[in-house]
Amino acid sequence: MLHRKSASLIGKEDGASAQRTLAMEIAALASLKEALRHMAFAEACQILAGAEGRIIVSGMGKSGHVARKIAATFASTGTPALFVHPAEASHGDLGMITPQDAILALSQSGETEEMANLLAYSRRFEIPLILITAGKKSSLAKKADLVLLLPAAKEAGAIGLAPTSSALMQMALGDALAIALLERSGFTPERFKDFHPGGAIGARLRLARDIMHKPPHIPLAAPDETMTRVLIEMSEKGFGCVGIVSNEKLIGIITDGDLRRHMDARMLEKKARHVMTAAPKTIAPETLAAAALAAMTSARITSLFVVEEERPTGLLHIHDFLRLGVI
Repeated sequence: MLHRKSASLIGKEDGASAQRTLAMEIAALASLKEALRHMAFAEACQILAGAEGRIIVSGMGKSGHVARKIAATFASTGTPALFVHPAEASHGDLGMITPQDAILALSQSGETEEMANLLAYSRRFEIPLILITAGKKSSLAKKADLVLLLPAAKEAGAIGLAPTSSALMQMALGDALAIALLERSGFTPERFKDFHPGGAIGARLRLARDIMHKPPHIPLAAPDETMTRVLIEMSEKGFGCVGIVSNEKLIGIITDGDLRRHMDARMLEKKARHVMTAAPKTIAPETLAAAALAAMTSARITSLFVVEEERPTGLLHIHDFLRLGVI
């Protein structure tokens, strides 16, 4: 019994610790947002956008881990980028950096010894270097082309030494730079898709034409077909619907719901035109899969025809999105 009570008390302390940590990090981000008003952020974007080569992102320790993430974010949003470890740079990796590049260096203190050779190399070949740091008067800050100065912030925890709030601010500022460059360049979802072909993100960014079922596998019937023939077509294709086509154009759709609404003793003798729902919802082949799914969800339908100039060229079913992991 005593053990359970102790565990419960410890659990409450853990929760309180988490609340304190998040409160301190939220406060740090609020300070960063205010400090952004006085930063040379636009100038930094201008330098990075003007690089004919890549953005070289570098940092040591926890700043290095953040730098890797920032480089990955740049690369995935249309800004070519590469992480270079400052210690490895001194042993040959400086050769990865060209005069056409720009360097974004991260150092909380601005006194990271391992960054010295990287800085010297940038001066030698006139490669612009932007520094993200909290060390306003630090050695690196004095020699960088541009400094993005982080505000003072308390690190989380009783000892307040492990990089928490400071690392979060570095990452947030890196994200802000990446998104600003993305918006400058007019980066589109289609281009984002090219960099994210795998996983759920890649699936959501594929186009309708990439995942749709195509003729002769889509269910179609003429408006004067009997419902007997329509039901056979619906059963054979297995999508729970049939598109009604006149002069090669989609004019209606018959779904399971339409069958229930028209069910009577003479239903099989009716023509497709008497049962169909006219002017069904459709999408274009270039529609993103995510947008197609949103349209289906909004209309509460499970099948969606893909049309070009009113002609049905494909069909999407809700199961396709489940199979791709989009839902």
